[in-house]
Amino acid sequence: MTTALPRARRVSPRSAVLPAHGRRHNLSLVLQMLYSVGAMSRADLARRLGMSKVTVSDLVSELMDSGHAVELGPSEVVRPGKPGTLVDVNRTGLQAIGVDLAEHEVLRAAVLDLDGNILVRAERPIGDDSGQAVVDKVLDLVHEVIGAATAPLLGIGVGTPGIVGPGGVVDTAPNLGWTDVPLRDIVANATGLPVFVVNDADAAVHADYTLGDGGDDLVLVKIGRGVGGGLIVGGQRVRGAHFASGEIGHVTVGTDGGATCRCGKVGCLETWVSAPNLEKALAAASGDAPLEPLREAGERLGIALAPVVAALDLSEVVLSGPEHLLGGVLRDALDETLRARLLARTTTDLTVRLAHRPDDIVLRGAAVLVLWDQLGVA
Repeated sequence: MTTALPRARRVSPRSAVLPAHGRRHNLSLVLQMLYSVGAMSRADLARRLGMSKVTVSDLVSELMDSGHAVELGPSEVVRPGKPGTLVDVNRTGLQAIGVDLAEHEVLRAAVLDLDGNILVRAERPIGDDSGQAVVDKVLDLVHEVIGAATAPLLGIGVGTPGIVGPGGVVDTAPNLGWTDVPLRDIVANATGLPVFVVNDADAAVHADYTLGDGGDDLVLVKIGRGVGGGLIVGGQRVRGAHFASGEIGHVTVGTDGGATCRCGKVGCLETWVSAPNLEKALAAASGDAPLEPLREAGERLGIALAPVVAALDLSEVVLSGPEHLLGGVLRDALDETLRARLLARTTTDLTVRLAHRPDDIVLRGAAVLVLWDQLGVA
């Protein structure tokens, strides 16, 4: 049984930027309103969107013809005259696939409905595989979940570690042994479906913002096989000049050396904070200070994030990853370090918290990408 997630945030109606895009813009507004608010009559839609009933009826008819919207029956709201017929996004009649390549032991994929509920899931152990061997496992995994879908698929969203450039090309993902891998084209050619590829932390921040409780100004740090960040500023995801915003895992933290990273540098944040390195450090910790690796990881992460939080005036820092590693000592050390390094007035409303349902956050965020592109729902 799946648990319904909170409604996605409402996107306010806006004017179309170009006249040629007006109809698609209005179709998107109808879907956004239904997706965020829930089922309503055509008359209520017209009132909320500030459109005529004739226009809304025409738009709803087109959405029903395409399978993106459905009628649910008469409204139970008591009003004079004939009850209106409720319409809604086709939440159960359309599905999307999410793929998560960020975990340090497995590759994961799932079929999701339009509310972000996971219906079917599958995974493959990654072991010591890298390069083309990982690509082959991804394709095998995707084909398995496509076969398990029970409704038409809107597309496939993929969250991967590393830097993802234009066109869904993974410029570099050291932990997977990838350089210049055209992942979007590879998966699209193998499946015939629309494919969207982003960094795993960007996928996670989409899930927290659209399906969770995230505010308009936050950084989400995804900790798994590697360490990455996703940024929302002013309600918009930040990508950066080189599509690498939030890539903090290979920032050198401190001047006191440290372990050699997979990237070849010494003292990268990832050497202290990634899940595999944290597990190893805890296993080797002394009996006098068994949790010291967690405290140091939180402090190093705070050193890396303090300038980001200050420069962008963020209100939330969200941690996503294994709760037994991130909760408690590490989170508290991160909170203390941030407050010690920022102006007191900027920390008054600063929240440091764990992400909701972190195990599935990349899968759900990848599905959100599909909804955004195919339905205009953000």
